[in-house]
Formats: sequence, C-alpha cells, structure tokens
Amino acid sequence: MDMKEIKKLNDEELGLESGRIRRAIFNLRSQVVTEKVKDSSQFGKLRTDLARLLTEASSRRVAKNPVARKAVAAVKPVSKPAVKKTAAKKVKS
Repeated sequence: MDMKEIKKLNDEELGLESGRIRRAIFNLRSQVVTEKVKDSSQFGKLRTDLARLLTEASSRRVAKNPVARKAVAAVKPVSKPAVKKTAAKKVKS
C-alpha cells in the first residue's frame, strides 16, 4: 500500500485497515508454527504497511490537536551525560 492510497483513506478506514494488517501478521506468525510460510518477505511488507498507517493516523491526530503539536515539538532529544575525565593519580615509589 502506497502513501498516496493511505492519504486517501478517512480516519475510520485507517483504523480498519490497521486492524486487518495486524490480523494478517498474527496469521503469518501462526502459520510459521503450524506450517511452512511460502513467502517470508510478507512479514516485512506487512510491518511496513502497518507503520505507514500508524504514522498517517498519528500525523492526523497531531494536526487536529494544536496542544499535542506543541507537546511533540517540545520534546528535546536525549543527550548523553557529560563524563568528567579525572587525572591519573601519581604513585610515589
């Protein structure tokens, strides 16, 4: 499913389609246990489609709610804490 197709869907259809893909992923996982899966590339394709659907749903939710947009923009990236380098102690002999 392309992003062009996903953008044409309304919010309800996005939810239904993501549920359908989640069920398809579950069915593939159960097929792995019970029988051979003929096309193992379906896992990646389905996960990619699900990620696209969830991304579009999230972006629509943020666009509708300006408070959520500010909250998303206010999140700062996590930086690593600065580590102080201590001088090596001199040992007297």
